[in-house]
Amino acid sequence: MRRLIIILLVLLVVAAGGYAAFRAGLINIPGQSTATPVANATPGQASAEATPTTPEANRAADGSVVADARVVPVQEAQLSVSASGIVEEISVKEGQAVKAGDLILRLAASQQKVAVARAQATLQGSQAHLAQLQAGAREPELAQAQAALSAAQTRYDRLAKASLPGNIAAAEAALAAAQAGLAKVLDGPSEQQIIEARAGVASAEAQVRQAQAAYNQVKFSPDIGALPQSAQLQQATISYEAAKARLADLQASPRQSDIASASAQVRQAKAQLDRLKAEQPGDLAEAEAGVQQSQAQLDLLMAGARKEEIAAAEADVAAATTAVQQALVSLADTELRAPFDGTIAELNVNLGEQVSPAASVVRLANLSTWQIETEDLTELDVVGVNENTPVSLTFDAIPGLEMAGKVKYVKPLGKDNRGDIVYTVVIEPEQQDPRLLWNMTAVVTLKK
Repeated sequence: MRRLIIILLVLLVVAAGGYAAFRAGLINIPGQSTATPVANATPGQASAEATPTTPEANRAADGSVVADARVVPVQEAQLSVSASGIVEEISVKEGQAVKAGDLILRLAASQQKVAVARAQATLQGSQAHLAQLQAGAREPELAQAQAALSAAQTRYDRLAKASLPGNIAAAEAALAAAQAGLAKVLDGPSEQQIIEARAGVASAEAQVRQAQAAYNQVKFSPDIGALPQSAQLQQATISYEAAKARLADLQASPRQSDIASASAQVRQAKAQLDRLKAEQPGDLAEAEAGVQQSQAQLDLLMAGARKEEIAAAEADVAAATTAVQQALVSLADTELRAPFDGTIAELNVNLGEQVSPAASVVRLANLSTWQIETEDLTELDVVGVNENTPVSLTFDAIPGLEMAGKVKYVKPLGKDNRGDIVYTVVIEPEQQDPRLLWNMTAVVTLKK
């Protein structure tokens, strides 16, 4: 605020001085004539003796043109942020030198950072999907599909075998045999079996007596153990004991274990028969369809993704990459960086302020190289001024400093200045002086 007040006071003083000089006749307005009044002259005499200002008034006796000018940097720019937001960081101050790419200020960018993270996550997902398609099926997936096909084939084979002629009849016969076996266990032995068992016991007993008699005849022999009579007696005794055990077994009640075993055989035979009867041709067709479906799934896994699927996944990756780049650009727009090497000439922003792209916040200039631009060269004076026209330069603020230069170019667009059309001539001095500052006034003599 104090700086602004000082600037306003300086402007008021300059304006007052200019007005006083104009009233005193020290300043001529281009396009108007200024007369020098004669003492005690009548109005007619004053008009007759007035000296008009003509275009030749800005020309020296040798035909050169004299014009006012200012010192300006060769390169300067008004900088603004590409996005709207709150200023979060200012990294420079006025008068500070910066390099191209240096950070000048940064806006709060939490939303832009979230957008970047979201776009990067989407890109990673698209890349993973594309990699999955390009890699094809994994070994566990192929093994699972192969197992499903094997199971379906096994079911189909079982159903196909069950539907063959004679399988149901064989199952019925097996059930009848199991039932007969159970009935036999429950009913016990027949009378004929007991008679035969008793006869076997009697026959075995007779063989024992006969063998005993033969043994008794040689029992005192020293080598009795090696004689055949001894082995015959032993064999006859064993046969006799076996015959008695068989008879006792036939005469005894059925054992629970035999009944349980026979019952289990009946149940197994009946279940087999029921299963065969329940499996109809419709089940066989369904099983065949299951085999075909499992085979198709296995073939699909082994073939991998189609070209169209991979192309679509690649397009998704490209779109996600573009989204990431766009999010990064939006994030970069929250930063203002120096476009070239230079000096911060003006800084028109403070921390916490809201800025918009339309507002210039920084003025950056390269203060190492100066050029001179004229301010009041009229359309009549600019004629004949061309590129490389020699120029002589003097500076109001630096007495005694005079340097040569040449016309760099003439700006093609003239501007209205209080009724006169003036053109800007850009002059390149042949040397640079460290005492020169921005907007210092200069007097330019153009040598036509």
